[in-house]
Amino acid sequence: MKVESFIQCNFIYPWHTIFNSRTMKKVSLIILSFLLLWHISAQPNSNYLRLMFYNCENFFDTKDDPDKWDEQFTPEGVKHWTEKKYWTKVNHIGQVILAVGGLKPPEIVGLCEVENRAVLEDLVSKSPIKPFNYQIVHYESPDHRGIDVALIYRPDRFRVDTSYPIPVKFPRGMGKPTRDILYVRGFTPWNDTLHIFVNHWPSRFGGHMETDPKRLFVARLLRSKVDSLLNRNPRAYIVIMGDLNDFPTDISLTQGLHPRTDFDTIITKDIYNIAYYLQETKGLFSHRFHGEGGILDQFIVSGALLDKKGNLYTDKDLAGIFSSPFLLEKDPEYPGYRTNRTYIGMKYHGGYSDHLPAYLDIFHKTKK
Repeated sequence: MKVESFIQCNFIYPWHTIFNSRTMKKVSLIILSFLLLWHISAQPNSNYLRLMFYNCENFFDTKDDPDKWDEQFTPEGVKHWTEKKYWTKVNHIGQVILAVGGLKPPEIVGLCEVENRAVLEDLVSKSPIKPFNYQIVHYESPDHRGIDVALIYRPDRFRVDTSYPIPVKFPRGMGKPTRDILYVRGFTPWNDTLHIFVNHWPSRFGGHMETDPKRLFVARLLRSKVDSLLNRNPRAYIVIMGDLNDFPTDISLTQGLHPRTDFDTIITKDIYNIAYYLQETKGLFSHRFHGEGGILDQFIVSGALLDKKGNLYTDKDLAGIFSSPFLLEKDPEYPGYRTNRTYIGMKYHGGYSDHLPAYLDIFHKTKK
């Protein structure tokens, strides 16, 4: 059995209820967790970090926050968002994180569409990733729906030094407030500094004419922050991750953030869109709509991470979209597969997310 299938089969109950159960199947999960921890601890420290990004698809609690437009995600709301559905969601996100790591969970996980810190606390303490002591970086954003970006990380493998939100302040008349960009600076196990930007750019809802300028604005804001880092240190290790709500070939990327897409010659004082390669060359997708797929959930890195002359390095083939069968299902309307979603319209479907997770491995150059 493949690792991801094993995880799906063995973590099917809300983790927070295990210790109250008398059934053998739930007790077996306790044994499995100890075996998992033993397996991890028995392995030598690896020479790479796995980074992951995941759009959780409406990771809301069941409470009505009067300051947010979250009424539909309550038991009385139109989506009838109950405690049972909520804990299934918590458990599902934990399963996905564990599966992406293949029993060695990613050291750094960027998330979007999370309502608040409370849901993140439940994720790290009451789901299958509990044994790994993930820590949280989160700030409330001004998004009217109340959804934020966040980062969780394993403190045994990554030490956060600085973090703050970068506000997106649209000019008057451009639209409602959107999610902040989350900036995190930290240190790898080998004491290299890693700069991370976690993004969730404005939605396409309303059409391209209405929404393209918003994403272009955010892209240019992000580019200014990246350029500021590169001007101070042309060899800075930078990772941009997020649901950009645009594909690598759209104008917010090509004219706004403007990362390079040719990997033949690497310029350290620039950035490169690995998602472009994954979409255009390998034909991968992280999201499908009406049968059309592409990569909205992107990894973009600084040239210093690609030239392999420094202590840290990655490559376009060290990234991917995690498309395990349990995250997909046959599309009844179009050829191929679609994501296994939590909701399809207003109907509860019981799946995972309308996006697939993206991942990137960063290696440390071992000394001979």
